[in-house]
Amino acid sequence: MTNVTEVTIKRQVFSNLDMLLAFGFGIGLIRPGPGTWGTILAFPVHYVWLSFFSIQSLLIFWLVFLLVGVRICESAGSKLGVPDHSGIVIDEIVSFGLVLAILPNVIWLQIVSFLIFRVFDIWKPMGIARVDAQVKGGFGVMLDDLLAALYTIIVSLGLFQLSVYFG
Repeated sequence: MTNVTEVTIKRQVFSNLDMLLAFGFGIGLIRPGPGTWGTILAFPVHYVWLSFFSIQSLLIFWLVFLLVGVRICESAGSKLGVPDHSGIVIDEIVSFGLVLAILPNVIWLQIVSFLIFRVFDIWKPMGIARVDAQVKGGFGVMLDDLLAALYTIIVSLGLFQLSVYFG
């Protein structure tokens, strides 16, 4: 199925579990900037999870969802006829969730990391664009955001270390 309309997409999102998860429970339908809204969704998941469970279990949760996300992205892309539809935001949610789980739980660092992640995800520097263009399917959808998350972690940890050093 190709070129599905927005109305058809909305119907599919709320009638199919893979689509519901791929679209972040409907967050991916928000315009403009569905990827940004999807990234924001990682914050409440992070804080609610940590209210009840350990950081280690949160990391395991995101890693499991990373693997499940590959299949979900593949399924949603197939249903939409668009492999990386802008409304598919599970890749942003999971990748930024991993960023939050790995970085120190410091609010200014999390906000800065959010901005850094969005820049890397949108501009796709340092090989991310090449991966995005060459690696297809659900794995490709997840991988470019995972690389953006990795770069975000590296830059954010550097900034955090500078803040500790210069205090």
